[in-house]
Amino acid sequence: MNRRHALCCGAALAAGLFTGLMPRVADAVRNPCRGTLPSDLAGHDLVLGAFDGIDASRLVDTHAHLLGTGDAGSGCTVHPSMQQWWHPVEVLRRKAILNGACVPADAKPVDVAYVDRLRGLAADFPAGARWWLYAFDRAHDDAGRPRADWTTFHVPNAHAAAVAAANPARFDWVASIHPYREDALTALDAAIAHGAVAVKWLPSAMNIDLADRRCRPFFERLARHGTPLVVHCGEEKAVPGAGRDAYGNPLRVRHALDAGVTVIVAHCASLGRAEDLDLPSRPQRPAFELFVRLMDEAGHGGRLLGDISAAFQANRSLDVGRTLLQRTEWHDRLLHGSDHPLPGVMPLFSPRALARGGLLAEHEAATLSRIREHNPLMFDFVLKRRLQWQGQVLPASVFEAGALAETAATVGPVPRA
Repeated sequence: MNRRHALCCGAALAAGLFTGLMPRVADAVRNPCRGTLPSDLAGHDLVLGAFDGIDASRLVDTHAHLLGTGDAGSGCTVHPSMQQWWHPVEVLRRKAILNGACVPADAKPVDVAYVDRLRGLAADFPAGARWWLYAFDRAHDDAGRPRADWTTFHVPNAHAAAVAAANPARFDWVASIHPYREDALTALDAAIAHGAVAVKWLPSAMNIDLADRRCRPFFERLARHGTPLVVHCGEEKAVPGAGRDAYGNPLRVRHALDAGVTVIVAHCASLGRAEDLDLPSRPQRPAFELFVRLMDEAGHGGRLLGDISAAFQANRSLDVGRTLLQRTEWHDRLLHGSDHPLPGVMPLFSPRALARGGLLAEHEAATLSRIREHNPLMFDFVLKRRLQWQGQVLPASVFEAGALAETAATVGPVPRA
């Protein structure tokens, strides 16, 4: 095998590792980034019907990422390996994410182009629709020191707050604060005082063990404020970071729940496997199976929620989607999230596969694919509104952040959704 062939194979492997879809690498295509929805799609029955019964003033996407390189003073960073040709996996990861966000690789500045594109996507939605934009703290080691070498990307709280402040009609912001930091509680109080609606952790990438004693005072402060904690659970593909996969076990969120925190399990733990911590032998189970167990447990007081971002991606089992649709008793605890910019990463979604699996009308797949070429956020929303299984659909409450409003009434103040 010559060197050029080896590098090409490495790039193909990178695509498979990023998407979790190695058999579909050959089908990968670039997002054409066609811009604003044309009138025939904006007025299409699928789009108009998706808003039937939805109160636009309560429509919330609770999972959207900010990214940048710091080239416009945002303070954002990406790991140097994502620019180094001898790390083809990371280079392809960066290119796939930027293309999904419709930010040209040579955009100057990337910071501004990313936010401009997001604002343009939001403009296709009715007035009142909002997005939670995520900050992302650095990974820290067990001594509480920041580790740039473990940090795939970093989005400062100040940047997320500034973007939201500049676009108050559309955006709220979600803080990210590592609990091992010496200033963790001070930073948390400051973030909430400046309008953060939640806090986001990605434990496997950031090196956060929810069982660590240092998390306890952080949990207590969150509970006191009534501020939700968004925790990524299950396998992580896009952000390897510190590589602490065991920390993504959904059963670990019991530590936060037991402290009175409202926990949003990102993606409903819909990918990968984790140890069954409830059994002495700790066998590996699908992470989603453990999430199901948590959702069925009594005693959480309605404080355990799940966001459905990524749950209908092509690298998820169709049974995950069927379960989320069929378990109607969960619907008041499920939240809409897009995981922007991933709906724009073309190999990650397949409307036709969902149609073959019986979750979508076959004749709707082509129109959804056209919508996606113009506005992946609209595609993600309309897709979820059209999904059905055995007569069950996702109700309007999933998209209106109603679960957070109900939680506020029982456990204290929850920031405006």
